[in-house]
Amino acid sequence: MAFVSGLAVGSGSAFTSGSRVKSTSDRIYVQNEKVHTSRSVVSMSARKFFVGGNWKCNGTKQSLLELVDAFKTTDATDAVEVAVGAPAPYLDCTRTALRSDWSVAAQNCWVSAGGAYTGEVSAEMLTDIGCDWVILGHSERRNIPEIKESDEFIADKTAYALGAGLGVIYCIGELLEEREAGKTIEVCERQMKALASKISDWSKIVIAYEPVWAIGTGKVATPEQAEEVHAALREWLAKNVSSQVSESTRILYGGSVSGGNCDELAKKPNIDGFLVGGASLKPDFIKIVESYKFSE
Repeated sequence: MAFVSGLAVGSGSAFTSGSRVKSTSDRIYVQNEKVHTSRSVVSMSARKFFVGGNWKCNGTKQSLLELVDAFKTTDATDAVEVAVGAPAPYLDCTRTALRSDWSVAAQNCWVSAGGAYTGEVSAEMLTDIGCDWVILGHSERRNIPEIKESDEFIADKTAYALGAGLGVIYCIGELLEEREAGKTIEVCERQMKALASKISDWSKIVIAYEPVWAIGTGKVATPEQAEEVHAALREWLAKNVSSQVSESTRILYGGSVSGGNCDELAKKPNIDGFLVGGASLKPDFIKIVESYKFSE
């Protein structure tokens, strides 16, 4: 058993670092900052690179439409999937104005069908206006005291959203004090366990690992730190769900991703894309989208 940066993961064989393949149905260990996997290796072509933008509670209708227009400067490609998370009042106009090869994501939805739930938005309403994705479990909704959504509530919302036809970007990640206490994997596994207890179909789940201490702070996990957690998450999926889900589920990194660090992060074998906050509100979000070229 090896311990790396507060992580504890199992030992195995068959060194597979280098090219962007790598997912496992057996064990993973870290040695000299290189990820080793055993037996099952799947081509990255099975996991299309995914970049999500989370605009949070920012922008005006005019500023966001100008941004959407700036995103039309590159040619369409099937090599990367992109979804932008607009604030709820602007979801409809964003979908109308956005390039057709990109999707729109909501930033939240209610846990059941519509009804007497003042202020909430149902998954059915989101699909009705053309949303394909919803972001659930973001650290701000988990940790802001006035919101403080529980693991179970987020998992329930995820299950309902899937049933309504949405794809879900399911966010997980540890606080700074949890990382310093060596609890990174413990926290992430707890959040994953809550989800696994509520769903059986993982085909429309994208996991976003976002260390809370790196979100909006300008701090970013090193490519090696991010890869360690992503590899451990893939191992958890293999052990607790199935090797097929482990190999096919995309795991994104989020936390101060920018045009300056995305290329190096994208080279890591278990980083399948990004969930981007502040940088997604700038025209050079395109550069982050194009980092898929470094994942091949």
